[in-house]
Amino acid sequence: MRTYSFLTVLLWSSVFYVVHMMPSQKRTNKHSHSERITGLSENEGKTLHRTKRGWMWNQFFLLEEYTGPDTQYVGKLHTDQDKGDGNLKYILTGDGAGSLFIIDENTGDIHAAKRLDREEKSLYVLRAKAIDRKTGRQVEPESEFIIKIHDINDNEPKFTKDMYTASIPEMSGVGTSVIQVTATDADDANYGNSAKVVYSILQGQPYFSVDPETGIIKTALPDMSRENREQYQVVIQAKDMGGQMGGLSGTTTVNITLTDVNDNPPRFPQSSYQFSSPESAPPGTPLGRIKANDPDVGENAEIEYSISNGDGSDMFDIITDKDTQEGIITVKKHLDFENKVLYTLRVEATNTHPDPRFLQLGPFKDTALVKISVEDVDEPPVFSRPWYLVEVDEDVKEGSIIGQVVAQDPDIARNAIKYSVDRHTDLDRIFNIYSGNGSLFLSKPLDREEIPWHNITVIATEINNPKQSSQVPVFIRILDINDHAPEFANYYETFVCENAKAGQLIQTVSAIDKDQPPRGHKFFFELVPEFAVHPNFSVVDNKDNTAGIMTRRNGYSRSKTSTYLLPIIIFDNDYPIQSSTGTLTIRVCACDSRGNMQSCSAEALLLPAGLSTGALVAILLCIIILLVLVVLFTALKRQRKKEPLIISKDDVRDNIVTYNDEGGGEEDTQAFDIGTLRNPEAREESKMRRDVIPETIFQIRRTAPLWENIDVQDFIHRRLKENDLDPAAPPYDSLATYAYEGNDSIANSLSSLESLTTEGNQDYDYLSDWGPRFKKLADMYGGEDSDRD
Repeated sequence: MRTYSFLTVLLWSSVFYVVHMMPSQKRTNKHSHSERITGLSENEGKTLHRTKRGWMWNQFFLLEEYTGPDTQYVGKLHTDQDKGDGNLKYILTGDGAGSLFIIDENTGDIHAAKRLDREEKSLYVLRAKAIDRKTGRQVEPESEFIIKIHDINDNEPKFTKDMYTASIPEMSGVGTSVIQVTATDADDANYGNSAKVVYSILQGQPYFSVDPETGIIKTALPDMSRENREQYQVVIQAKDMGGQMGGLSGTTTVNITLTDVNDNPPRFPQSSYQFSSPESAPPGTPLGRIKANDPDVGENAEIEYSISNGDGSDMFDIITDKDTQEGIITVKKHLDFENKVLYTLRVEATNTHPDPRFLQLGPFKDTALVKISVEDVDEPPVFSRPWYLVEVDEDVKEGSIIGQVVAQDPDIARNAIKYSVDRHTDLDRIFNIYSGNGSLFLSKPLDREEIPWHNITVIATEINNPKQSSQVPVFIRILDINDHAPEFANYYETFVCENAKAGQLIQTVSAIDKDQPPRGHKFFFELVPEFAVHPNFSVVDNKDNTAGIMTRRNGYSRSKTSTYLLPIIIFDNDYPIQSSTGTLTIRVCACDSRGNMQSCSAEALLLPAGLSTGALVAILLCIIILLVLVVLFTALKRQRKKEPLIISKDDVRDNIVTYNDEGGGEEDTQAFDIGTLRNPEAREESKMRRDVIPETIFQIRRTAPLWENIDVQDFIHRRLKENDLDPAAPPYDSLATYAYEGNDSIANSLSSLESLTTEGNQDYDYLSDWGPRFKKLADMYGGEDSDRD
């Protein structure tokens, strides 16, 4: 390796030398120009022309990943202006100048300061110029040159993925493409074989192979079966240098899965199966499951089961469970142990998605024998019919047999059976049945017009095992008998005008019949024999189940006869013939000229100007309302009436007037009579309180009489205590004013209550000076005459 690097360095050194000595003509021409220098010389003053030489370089080459002890020499910059006296300064700019590439500014030598990687950057463009140190001016124009990095094989091939996943159908032929893997090499593909990759297989033989140039993986063995092996792991190597010795390499793993194809038919694990079923199993009951094995997966393993032949193909069925791929054998029809105890079926399992490529391998189906035994159970009685229809005339006598139901035990024992009627279906107990033979008979009379149909249920029960029972519906239709007479279809309000003419139609009547004859109704109308020749009206049969009432004379009078009764006989045509008599009431009415009725009552003739009924009712209601108002007013007056405390306004007893505002004076009319203060015994009267309505009448409490000269303050305290203890007192606060100011009042009292204890007359003339509001007091106490009285 050292010899190889030494030769490379020598080679590149020779190249640099050649380039340095022989610059590119193109570059020289580009940067050279003619400079004319004019002056006198020894050669007769001729004008001399000197051609200025350009740079002596234009391109350098450098090897990547240099590992030598010294910096790698790149090349040298030199101009013919350099006299070697150190006046020129070389400057380098561009890619990596100063960091990757450094220049000796005196000599122009360029060195690589760091290891270079071509895969990071393969080309560097730099610019060089020479500057006069004294003047700072360029002695040559700035020129551009290139440093190219030559590649070495320092990168191994790398795959685009660390792991690949692929699949291929099983049973594929040799050479079938599976997947293509790709590896890339970061080295220079244009220089040597460093980037030339060759593929090879390290693991996965002999099942797979790989193309060395394209990296396509292919199958190497025929008829690989997924059922034998499903997963394969293949390791692929990519090596550069064309796979030669010393080349770098990389590997990747490819996981290959064989996908399933339908190359295996279903197979039953056993040739026959045995099942059993009770004979009472209803249709749809599952009896068991069978399954054919198929090593394939997915839709290739889907199986369809069917019954190909056998004596039980009509009695049983088989369905496919899509989730478990099993065949479920079910009951198709009702089984009968007494009829057949063993059935044989041939069941077939077939793939639903066969692959035509593998049909030559054989039929993709299999068959198995299934035997089903029927077990005997105690069955309920079975009726001969699923339902019964009985028709009976409505006039049949009670106790008559109207029909029969038949049931028997299907078991071999043939147990005895008893019959009964489900009373929930015959609440009126119209029908009954003989328990021994199932004969139905009538217990109550029938009426088709009331109930035309009866639906009852008959129960048959085994005598030995009452739990075994069955039911059957019996529909009883009541046949019609002509037992109802026809009658008028409606109530007719018929009238005839007083001015009617003979032969005039005044009413059309029709009839109905509750019976329903098979040929339909046919009614006939005629007058009763006593009125066969009626002097006033006649009946005309219209032959369409209607009749017309006709007048037989001109003019009718309400004053003579206001109402006519016309009896009419109605016949039917069924057997036996039924008839009825209907009476038609015909009123005589006053009509206008067009025959419209105006009035039919006889009272209208007597009271043409009388009041109507509505008016009379209105008047009566008004009278009643007035009476109620009078009664209420009287009651309110009695309730408001009170016993006066002062009989006369000239009463010598004083009144104390309470004012709610300042200076109420005589404008206040609410006065409190304190006469009881002068006569305390007056309060002992049994009087109820008027401010409340007591809930209970309490016994009036009698107190001892008070002395006439009792102290007023003591009296008030006693009254207050009695009111506090009174149970009939209102539950709210009540303010009682007794006009007592106390013993120590400075202003003294205006009342004359204390004047009885004083001798002499008191002057009240000053009250007249207080204004009109105290005028009443002045009148009461100011005059001497009033005091004397």
